[in-house]
Amino acid sequence: MIKTTFGSHKPIIAMIHFGPLPGSPLYDKDGGMQKLIDLAAADIAALQDGGVDAVMFGNEGDRPYLLKASPQSLAAMSFAVGELKRTIRIPFGVNYLWDPVASVALGVASGARFVREIFTGVYDSDMGLWAPDAASAVRLRADCNRADLKLMYNINAEFASPIGDRSIAARAKSAVFSSLADIVLVSGPMTGEAVETGNLKKVKDVLPDTPVFANTGVNIDNVADIMSIADGAVIGTHFKVDGDTWKAVDKARVSRFMDKVRKIR
Repeated sequence: MIKTTFGSHKPIIAMIHFGPLPGSPLYDKDGGMQKLIDLAAADIAALQDGGVDAVMFGNEGDRPYLLKASPQSLAAMSFAVGELKRTIRIPFGVNYLWDPVASVALGVASGARFVREIFTGVYDSDMGLWAPDAASAVRLRADCNRADLKLMYNINAEFASPIGDRSIAARAKSAVFSSLADIVLVSGPMTGEAVETGNLKKVKDVLPDTPVFANTGVNIDNVADIMSIADGAVIGTHFKVDGDTWKAVDKARVSRFMDKVRKIR
């Protein structure tokens, strides 16, 4: 399933971070949608030339984040992905922060191979009380006849703390059993911050037959340790100029990283 979906064993999935979309407080009305598309196109070219295995679109710039997608930002993101997908030569996925139903809808409409989101749990978050809806998202996938669209469940949300005292291993195992996760993601506390290898190992130990990916903070210095446990990784910040989440993708950083990955996998 991993190679079919992502094009490689132990894949590296690179983020294409959109700037603020229409409706977001930081949206650049002067630059408009064309500027967003042009910046994303440059990132796509750098990531593909740098050798990543797959890419994923995310609305990282839409701060403060929503727990339910707004019509204008979801429509804008769908339009942008539609414009950009023709330039993509590798598998791609989507993620609308932080709405799993909107993410699946976007994945269906765009022809994506995979979707990432917080699907399960309840959280005390920067966005308020957070209770995602896995059931509606998975039913939407079924209703749209897209069983091939793989769902990546991030089981420890960034910018949030889970409510309750279940261990991360228990939450991961439950997400697969009760909510049909195809792939489980383990994150650090926020974008760009490293996942704890101890947490990664606990999750992989209880899910030997389910792909487990590192979701944040993977870099050229820790990738060997992380990939010795994980089945893949999602990378955004490390591929940017100076390792800054809000800057453009740095092709040279991508190439150096992928050179190392090819030696260790």
